[in-house]
Amino acid sequence: MTSIRSALALPLAAAFLTLAPPPAPAAGTAPASVEEARLDRAAPQEILRRSGLASLAPEFGDALADARSFATAERTVVRYGSGLWRRAVDRAQGRGAAGGDLSRDDDRPLYWARLALTRELRSWRPGFTVSEEGRTRLLDDLERSSRGQDSIRYPAGKGVKRILLTGFDPFTLDRDTRISNPSGASALALDGTWLRTADGSLARIETAVFPVRWQDFADGTVERTLRPHLPRVDLFTTVSQGRPGRFDIERTNGAWRGGFPDNENLSRTEAVPVADPATRPQWTSTTLPYEAITAASTGRFPVYDNTSVTEVPLGSDAPVVRPDGPTPGSAARAGGGGNYLSNEIAYRATLLRDRLGLTRLPGGHVHTPVLEFGPGNTDPATGTVSDPDFVRNRLAIIAQVRAIVSVAASAADHGGRR
Repeated sequence: MTSIRSALALPLAAAFLTLAPPPAPAAGTAPASVEEARLDRAAPQEILRRSGLASLAPEFGDALADARSFATAERTVVRYGSGLWRRAVDRAQGRGAAGGDLSRDDDRPLYWARLALTRELRSWRPGFTVSEEGRTRLLDDLERSSRGQDSIRYPAGKGVKRILLTGFDPFTLDRDTRISNPSGASALALDGTWLRTADGSLARIETAVFPVRWQDFADGTVERTLRPHLPRVDLFTTVSQGRPGRFDIERTNGAWRGGFPDNENLSRTEAVPVADPATRPQWTSTTLPYEAITAASTGRFPVYDNTSVTEVPLGSDAPVVRPDGPTPGSAARAGGGGNYLSNEIAYRATLLRDRLGLTRLPGGHVHTPVLEFGPGNTDPATGTVSDPDFVRNRLAIIAQVRAIVSVAASAADHGGRR
């Protein structure tokens, strides 16, 4: 912290810039979000530069400036959003030029480039009137298109299994802005890919990525994305980053938010807000073939069938950990995957499965190991944005996610769709 004496030694203008609050946004624009404000830190800037995406936001800003109507602006937003998603997927899957020396499997360029675009959109000053509702709609268009949420497409015809997989943005970025999320990296690496199951069937994987924000989930982003596809898929799995050194297949999901801050530094401690809360169950369960998955050799990390939950037993007001799942009538305080947004996406997806009557559809949640930097590169204050161990660890996790999905697809009941 700058001392009073040293502050007084600064030139007057510099001292004023140090102490003055940031300028208010221009009329008709919106302030940068908490996530967007992190863009100016060194690590995000280096990630954008080394992935070839640093110029995307200025190009987007120029394109918006040329828009002469809301319809033209919306087409521009969707074009850039979907283009960013395709570019990130192509980069992860080795198509086209890498655009920089950052490892192709890296999910972080997508995250930071999206925020650069949303910040550009918030500061856009059109030459025509755009209502607050209209600007919100454009931001939503950009979010959905750049996350692959509106581009899930399966081939027509019989004989092809359809698999839906979701990942997440990086999070805990105030702890370490360099952080990557292997679930998001897995989504990029697997989107639109094919695998052959044990019975010889071909399976097509489609993916999407979700934000680490409580409000988006309360607004129904999970259900809006998954509802059109669950009745037509053969298997789905939500994926997120979990504990160090292990995969977990989460047996049970709980209807509780535990309050850990999200990427907007907002906290929520409450029952998971869903439509028709009067019929909201305290628990939902996986229908993934967890026995087959945990018995298979899928990669270097052990895979566990995690049955633990935290509950408030019926007639009690004190939460307790149950290693073998919830007891009848208990209230949820944490599923096997905790009580953060990873548990919530699992809860919402499996509740949607059940509410749609798809009781035989295999689906649930997979927690990956924590993606770790190499020895000597663990301090965010002095570390680099990548290192060989970091890349090897992420590639190993991605490969094992694919192997787990392959085992699940092979073991799943052929009558899964109803």
